[in-house]
Amino acid sequence: MAIMFVLAIYFLLPIYFLFVAATKPQGDLVSTFGLAFSHFRLFENLGDLFGRSNGIFVQWALNSVIYAVLGAGVGTLISALCGYALAKFRFRGREFLFSVILGGVLVPTTALALPLFLLFSAAGLVNTYLAVFLPSIVSPFGVYLARIFASAAVPDEILESARLDGAGELRTFFSVSVRLMTPSLVTIFLFQFVAIWNNFFLPMVMLQKESLFPITLGLYEWNGQTVHIPDLQESVITGALVSVVPVIIVFVLLQRFWRSGLAAGSVK
Repeated sequence: MAIMFVLAIYFLLPIYFLFVAATKPQGDLVSTFGLAFSHFRLFENLGDLFGRSNGIFVQWALNSVIYAVLGAGVGTLISALCGYALAKFRFRGREFLFSVILGGVLVPTTALALPLFLLFSAAGLVNTYLAVFLPSIVSPFGVYLARIFASAAVPDEILESARLDGAGELRTFFSVSVRLMTPSLVTIFLFQFVAIWNNFFLPMVMLQKESLFPITLGLYEWNGQTVHIPDLQESVITGALVSVVPVIIVFVLLQRFWRSGLAAGSVK
């Protein structure tokens, strides 16, 4: 318990520091102790954040929601279909294909940035929503998890019964298998959501139009201007605090599925 308590403090301390900093005026950021409150002006800072540059932060937040929610949803569906097929169908080259997918897990995303940029540039998709959305829906790790969970949670006997009753493969998947795999799909969705929400390098490579930026890239651009516009520092800190809230909400709402999903593939 002592170790758990120390670790909890270690992980929560940056969030506490961020919250305290977001409540301070610009001048107090460097003149007061970082973990102590001074002049509480959180709501004024929030007003400045959402009103700056004609409310561009709201557009960035909306973009992040679009990228993360749609990307995680479509990516989860693709991972579930691929993982289910690899777990429940026998075909030539199945294990080799799975090995290739596992190899994709080991490839760092930074190594794929330049090839993706050249590919999307040739297709005329650079500086569009699709330039960030399409790469985000591909998750080799999600396919790996889906296969493990499908093997453990979907008995072959239930699938045979559905086929004997006349159900096709797609109907069997969506009516039977998806229900059994729900905890695992929520787990994959959470991993995808957090990865896309925190994604920075891909949008930086693909996007130049400010109205398409996610929160991560938008705050980075603001932070680069703090030398010339010091007041932006407070907006960057407050924006970072606001960007944490959706992730916390998603985890709180889906944590019961997440806990059960993590354990579902451990035993059979």
